[in-house]
Amino acid sequence: MVVYVTRRETFNAAHRMYREEWSAEKNEDVFGKCANPNWHGHNYTLLVTVKGEVSDATGYLIDLKQLKVIIQDHIIEKLDHKNLNLDVDFMTGKMATTERLCMAIFTQLKTPIERNIGVFLHSVRLHETENNSAECFGE
Repeated sequence: MVVYVTRRETFNAAHRMYREEWSAEKNEDVFGKCANPNWHGHNYTLLVTVKGEVSDATGYLIDLKQLKVIIQDHIIEKLDHKNLNLDVDFMTGKMATTERLCMAIFTQLKTPIERNIGVFLHSVRLHETENNSAECFGE
């Protein structure tokens, strides 16, 4: 039987959505306040869901302390109180939207999580605000 387990983490980060080849006016028309040249930030909530079969030996899918360390080491340490456009290696050259960030986080977590035999990364859900989120299943 497959079980899904979700870990919640939070981080704060700044970003700016803009295209260098566009004028300031066009960037503002398309991206609104998110094109602010002085950046803006969010208090993000990250939900990481893994799936697999529960171990007979331990009674759980994955040690949640281990999952926390993976997320902290590969994501939170790289994103918390950082500028997504300037400071985050895995966002270089990407538009710093919630959708792109969510996809990049999925990619960063897939291998470290799946090193655990029988545990698979199911999804990453990223809330930019309480009303706006993106979810990636890696498909």
